[in-house]
Amino acid sequence: MKARYVEVTYSKGKPLAAYLYLPRETGARAVRTEDGGPGLRVDYDASGKPIGLELTAPSEVTLADVNAVLGRIGEPQLAPEERAPLCNV
Repeated sequence: MKARYVEVTYSKGKPLAAYLYLPRETGARAVRTEDGGPGLRVDYDASGKPIGLELTAPSEVTLADVNAVLGRIGEPQLAPEERAPLCNV
């Protein structure tokens, strides 16, 4: 996967979780997860490369929180088109 994107999961009309998929090799799977702060988890593949950011409480995590974690793992901040799904949670 070359481009990153956000996926939001809803339950009964309320956001349950969200996941920011980061660019990764085809078939890459998470083998390790680290705490990224309240409501945030970072998934890493077998080579130690970050492959995704899980928002376990998407309505409580701010854009600043997400961008801070992205900065710590060497990823650029969310672009407007990427953060649009998170603005509605």
